Amino acid sequence: MAEGAALRAVRGCLAAFPREARELGWPESVPYLDRPPSPLEFYREWVSPNKPCIIRNAISHWPALKKWTSAYLREVVGPKVVSVAVTPNGYADAVFRDRFVMPEERQMPFMDFLDILEKKVTSSGVFYVQKQCSNLTKEFPELVNDVQPDIPWMTEALGKKPDAVNFWLGESAAVTSLHKDHYENLYCVVSGEKYFLLHPPSDRPFIPYELYQPATYQVSEDGSFQIVDEKTADKVPWIPLDPLNPNLELYPEYAQAQPLQCTVKAGEMLYLPSLWFHHVQQSHGCIAVNYWYDMEYDLKYSYYQLLDGLTKAVKML
Repeated sequence: MAEGAALRAVRGCLAAFPREARELGWPESVPYLDRPPSPLEFYREWVSPNKPCIIRNAISHWPALKKWTSAYLREVVGPKVVSVAVTPNGYADAVFRDRFVMPEERQMPFMDFLDILEKKVTSSGVFYVQKQCSNLTKEFPELVNDVQPDIPWMTEALGKKPDAVNFWLGESAAVTSLHKDHYENLYCVVSGEKYFLLHPPSDRPFIPYELYQPATYQVSEDGSFQIVDEKTADKVPWIPLDPLNPNLELYPEYAQAQPLQCTVKAGEMLYLPSLWFHHVQQSHGCIAVNYWYDMEYDLKYSYYQLLDGLTKAVKML
């Protein structure tokens, strides 16, 4: 009896967390700012309460907004060999059947990638420049002066430089599966549009995690894709659910989640707070640059760890 009462109490507590978090100020839609904020304003109004926003006129001075055409990228980057993620279905770093499958990382001349993107040649698979190791500064340094090495007001607000600055360019079929990051993320769209589905950290009790054998896509000589296990790697915790088409028979708790959806257009910047779950799609040929600033492991992180621990404990009972 006592154990059953304790379990009901924990479940009741978990159910109350998301509702109370929203009542305390997490938004029902992603708000817009018409100008970049001051460092103090941004930290006080957005970083500290862990709230997303879309900022207009924050990158309107970037030369990239006008310069980054296909012709310009061919001229400036051209034959340089870069890393391109290739998958059969557009899902890199995602659950497929009973595996967590990572993309084939193909080294290829950038102009060959553009030929595929622009349908000048055909190739099996979905191609996406998306290597998240500060690939803008490491693989595309020629383009850095068309944007910025950091966002000055964010750097001042957090008292640190970004850990990584990433360049994104790919097909509309390329999808980023639902996940979270331990970064304060400024996501800037240079051309096209990005489509975000977001969950606040308080939705963790409704979002399933499982452990999966990691594997990688490899392309055979006949062009077909094979899944090859990373046999020495530890299992990876990942979210198996597709938030656009959730299987509520398998994951009925997700029906209680309340996702936010927003479109980030060319010239706009999304502030995606640390620990927010996000699923991302894009228009074909969309170009974006994002800045990852390491999060503070403060009360927000402790709150998430508590929520995560309680969710796991209830699942085990």
